Amino acid sequence: MIHQHLRILNRVMSGREESPREVIVDSQSVPTSTMVNKAVGYNTHKATKGRKRHTVVDTLGLVMCVLVTAANVPEREGGKKVLARLQQLGEQVCRLFLVWVDGGYSGEPFLRFVMDTFGWIVQMVLRPQESKDFILLKKRWVVERTFGWWNWYRRLSKDYEYLPPNSETMIYIAMIRLMVRR
Repeated sequence: MIHQHLRILNRVMSGREESPREVIVDSQSVPTSTMVNKAVGYNTHKATKGRKRHTVVDTLGLVMCVLVTAANVPEREGGKKVLARLQQLGEQVCRLFLVWVDGGYSGEPFLRFVMDTFGWIVQMVLRPQESKDFILLKKRWVVERTFGWWNWYRRLSKDYEYLPPNSETMIYIAMIRLMVRR
């Protein structure tokens, strides 16, 4: 699979252990093209009709795995599915023990699911309520930077793909290109 080759390339290029100890999970809602009608929904929080990209990145911001769903799929449900996909990587995540998430993944059921199913600890990073300006949040900025990298690729600024697996493949291809250019 493309993402397995991506992980190996990442670790060889960076000279680090093949398996990360920490990952960051987040989602991004993107609008779809006018002709796309498969797996499309409406995200009321972002006021976006389209798809949601549930993403797991390592501490360098490089993609571990991606799951593309309709935008109306809640973050917790998408988080469960993308973490299940992450666990299927086997040896590539054998050292993993900590998952960083934002407030969209809050709630006892999600935390319990991750701990009971995968044995990983979930650490939530919340924005201070008294702040109204931009604040750099610990570990969360890494996944946001990855989303920013995707904006440099015209095919990822909007979801043009007819099927969600094709969207996932385009993300992996963009990340491979980014890593090779480094």
